[in-house]
Amino acid sequence: MQEDRFQYKLVVVVISDLKLSPGKMAVQVAHAAVGCALECRERSRKKFEAWLKEGQRKVVVRVKSLSELHMIRESARARGLITSLVADAGLTEVPPGTVTCLGIGPAGNEEVDPVTGGLQLL
Repeated sequence: MQEDRFQYKLVVVVISDLKLSPGKMAVQVAHAAVGCALECRERSRKKFEAWLKEGQRKVVVRVKSLSELHMIRESARARGLITSLVADAGLTEVPPGTVTCLGIGPAGNEEVDPVTGGLQLL
């Protein structure tokens, strides 16, 4: 696949310092992606369908701390982007209410990249 065929993406920002197991992290990322996708379908059907049609591109990046995650969230919200903050139920690896990740989008690359483009891939 060519990179330029994707015009839209959904980005999930994970707090890497939590040291979640791979399975737990996958579940948290999925929660963020589903939350964002459902909200986008309600708020911007045209954008949702364009993202869906081109293959639902998802990118997972990392930050080290909750404070960094909140800064990213505020930046995304200030730009009018959909966000989905995931707080764990606390049944397995982390205490109840622990924020694990943040979904952003789906939205156009030009909308998301100024917020998440400088973050490292997970």
